[in-house]
Amino acid sequence: MFRFFIASVAALAITVGIAHAESDLVKRGDYLVNGILACGNCHTPRGPNGDIVEKAFSGGGSWDEPPFKVSAANITQDKETGIGNWTDADIKKLMRTGETPNGVHTAMIMPTSFYHIMTEHDLAAVVAYLRTVTPINNKVPDPIYKMPQVENVLPGGEKPFTESMMSDSVTKGFYLATIAHCMACHTPMGPRGREFTTKLGAGGIEFRGPWGVSVSRNITQSKTKGIGEWTDAEIKRAITQGISRDGTRLKPPMGFHYYATIGPDDLDAVVAYLRTVPAQD
Repeated sequence: MFRFFIASVAALAITVGIAHAESDLVKRGDYLVNGILACGNCHTPRGPNGDIVEKAFSGGGSWDEPPFKVSAANITQDKETGIGNWTDADIKKLMRTGETPNGVHTAMIMPTSFYHIMTEHDLAAVVAYLRTVTPINNKVPDPIYKMPQVENVLPGGEKPFTESMMSDSVTKGFYLATIAHCMACHTPMGPRGREFTTKLGAGGIEFRGPWGVSVSRNITQSKTKGIGEWTDAEIKRAITQGISRDGTRLKPPMGFHYYATIGPDDLDAVVAYLRTVPAQD
């Protein structure tokens, strides 16, 4: 009887431990998906007052660009119109390579090229959280690809990072800024994709939407054109509150209302990395 009792207690402890680990994984995924990754910035529909929360992740923005005409996918757990029938491996493959379960590369507006760097733990956390998203039946238009879709990977972000690499603040900041795909909007496009090697962070890309036209700013350390003269506090305020150095409000698609949830240590790391981005005038 005593042995049975001990075995039962041990089994219960293991079960509780697994449940706790799974809960922590979902929490980490929540932090990433609804914060740093800002997935809802594209995948949640918007109304006149901002995100339509009750339709979160059911498909959002649309883009008609030279390479494609697409709408943001439904990434809820709906089995007909979302990713409810996708396996964990399917989701991870899409995140890592841009390849969908049917073997077609997703549109380049989806920043999968910035997720090559994602740690195995964070990738698993994203999947774990997505499994908790309420199914919403919403069929978005099928994508139209006008040319081959490719991965334009940021130098240094080609392979998954490890947790041990996060002990260095600048390295951690590079990791976070990369999975947040900051340079997707803040680096100009050239004939071969983002000009990461020559104009990293130089800005200048136009974004049109209900807000009118916004232009991504220069986030290099240039003191005249970039953020080289900004204080750390001013950079953090722009990221998390959408307020520029001169007090003006930033426009979408800058996802500051998502970045408002970034923890202090992570925010410090992002600023530490931005301080290393070479000046571009």
